[in-house]
Amino acid sequence: MSLSPKLPDWMEEVGPDLYCIDCDYVQPRLACVYLMINDAGRAAFLETNTSRAVSRFLEALKVLGYSTDDVDWIIPTHVHLDHAGGAGALLRECSRATVLAHPRAAKHLINPDRLIQSSIQVYGQETFEKLYGEIVPCPESRVRIMADGESLHWGNRTLEFLYTRGHANHHFCIYEKTSGVFTGDSFGIAYPDLQSGGPFLFASSTPTDFDPPAAHESLDRIRNTGTGSVFLTHFGRLDSLEEAGRQLHESLQFLTGLYDDARARFKSAEDKAAPELKQSLEEEVRTRILDSWVDQLLSRGFPDASAIQERLGMDAALNAGGIVFAAQRSLKKG
Repeated sequence: MSLSPKLPDWMEEVGPDLYCIDCDYVQPRLACVYLMINDAGRAAFLETNTSRAVSRFLEALKVLGYSTDDVDWIIPTHVHLDHAGGAGALLRECSRATVLAHPRAAKHLINPDRLIQSSIQVYGQETFEKLYGEIVPCPESRVRIMADGESLHWGNRTLEFLYTRGHANHHFCIYEKTSGVFTGDSFGIAYPDLQSGGPFLFASSTPTDFDPPAAHESLDRIRNTGTGSVFLTHFGRLDSLEEAGRQLHESLQFLTGLYDDARARFKSAEDKAAPELKQSLEEEVRTRILDSWVDQLLSRGFPDASAIQERLGMDAALNAGGIVFAAQRSLKKG
């Protein structure tokens, strides 16, 4: 086995025996999966993206001189389909592997019908199939639930599981002390092509569990591990954690203001369930989010506002949808 194999351009070593695999989801360098190897030559995948990326994960094993029989663990941070959509398909290829999951996520990995139907309602059948491909159920016997704070000793590595609500109620992060924290969506988004003017991160408020106070607590929990590095699913390794944490808390405060405004609009409306009200609020919130990001990036030296709008339009729409959904649901709860 080569000590320094030639890596394809979609694969990068981001730590000792730790590799970032670009899933080419929607576009390059938007979503990744991490492949970790321990001192016994055993492998773990952290995140699974979609079934359309599984062939790339198998190729990554082969590049490093490993096979699917060497995979012990498959670990999605939560069941949003850009993180867990490929879990069942990858598990099917890795006959000795076990999926490690949050208890609220496990049931959807075992029976993904609800996830599939809700996603089809959002995207439509054609776009759903283009984005996610086949969603394969995970056999219940091959799914292990991890408790909050539970540690898994695995060769020279220890994986500690930290429940981190705010983005999703079924979200956990994985803290591996020799590497850092694998944060899923709990430590924001930092696309590599937007970092040339300095760190630029923003919080994710995608539907349906956005909870600002819990998201602030999760940021602090990650920082309080004392780690020097985090590994974002969107995207890559990040070491400037003090500045990142400051930006993310500010981002959450901004999103909370939008949530409060949307909630007030719903509360004052005669027909709180009117589809046109929800639609107009989502568009208004999306515009305010996108304008904020454009202003920040222009101040960092990015020359083209229209290019920024095109690059981040999908993220702004997803964040807006989550904020408006949460605001409307809060009134239904009373």
